[in-house]
Amino acid sequence: MDNKIKVLVVDDSALMRKLLSKILESDPAIEVIGTAPDGAFALKKIAGLKPDVVTLDVEMSGMDGITALQHIMHDHPLPVVIISSLTQEGAETTVECLELGAIDFVPKPSGTISLDIERQAQKIISKVKDAALVNPAKLKVRKSIRTIHLLAQEETWPLPEPDTKLGKAVVIGISTGGPQSLIDMLPLLPADFPAPVFLVQHMPSGFTKSFADRLNSICRIKVEEAKSGEVVQSGKVYVAPGGIHLSVAKRGLGEGAITHISSEPGNASNKPSVDVMMISAAKLYGKNTVGVIMTGMGNDGTAGMKMIKSKGGRTIAQDENSSVIFGMPNSAIQANCVDTIRPLHEIPSAIMQALEYKNKRITELS
Repeated sequence: MDNKIKVLVVDDSALMRKLLSKILESDPAIEVIGTAPDGAFALKKIAGLKPDVVTLDVEMSGMDGITALQHIMHDHPLPVVIISSLTQEGAETTVECLELGAIDFVPKPSGTISLDIERQAQKIISKVKDAALVNPAKLKVRKSIRTIHLLAQEETWPLPEPDTKLGKAVVIGISTGGPQSLIDMLPLLPADFPAPVFLVQHMPSGFTKSFADRLNSICRIKVEEAKSGEVVQSGKVYVAPGGIHLSVAKRGLGEGAITHISSEPGNASNKPSVDVMMISAAKLYGKNTVGVIMTGMGNDGTAGMKMIKSKGGRTIAQDENSSVIFGMPNSAIQANCVDTIRPLHEIPSAIMQALEYKNKRITELS
């Protein structure tokens, strides 16, 4: 049928191509229109078949997934879902693919050739369907923002003094399209950023450490995967670990806040959950909380933004034009709990304004 989602499956294993095709075509809304054993074959088939979505392995003989993805985004921008092995090396490669413009990824549960890939069937189908909603025009590299990065890095910033007292806090919630957006946006925050940042990016376990390390390598503020029991400090980004919730609570002794990692609530639709993090921050920091909801599918974060707003905090949503998927920002906007709607490159200055922190350099850049 013409309205089916047309998918090209790319994997150097004939068995994996067969298994993935079977999984995808088990959904009546999806049609596998072709397969390819490496990147070079994939590029030829993309030009001829014009698929709606490509599933792409990264570790392939011949042209690998990273090289193929670069060509796809340059020549034929379209939504790509990475099918990656769950290893340390695989995680780092997957993060690189997300930076280059891949929409999302699904980890292979048991290595390059995963005979048990059926365990991930629902995730594969769901992510392909989500990817099909993306406008390919939004996948082009945002050169203007990357130029800002280079300009911003010409100037050094003093590191903030550790601040363990309870002050202001920023919570960012993001999902589909998030890694590339964060890689574009977070380096615009200065090293003397006056608050802690709690970042919830929807990711499974095993990938957020590599993602946090990548962000840390390009940002002027410290970025780390959060650990339970850390004393919260200003000028640091705490990335929620994949597959589990991050929240914040009052320290048992003295002033300040402490991070908390937990699998509860177990019935949350996403782990990590934006709502869980935002609600905990709103309860602790009250009117000094700044909530930021960015690109992503679904409505995670809407309840959290409502809580922040009810406590007198400030709320910011990414606009539709710069969002890969407008679901999460739009849900919060429709719930009337957003103070300001900004394009991606203006979010850092909006955060600064919400914190009542004026920085001439960041204002000029944005």
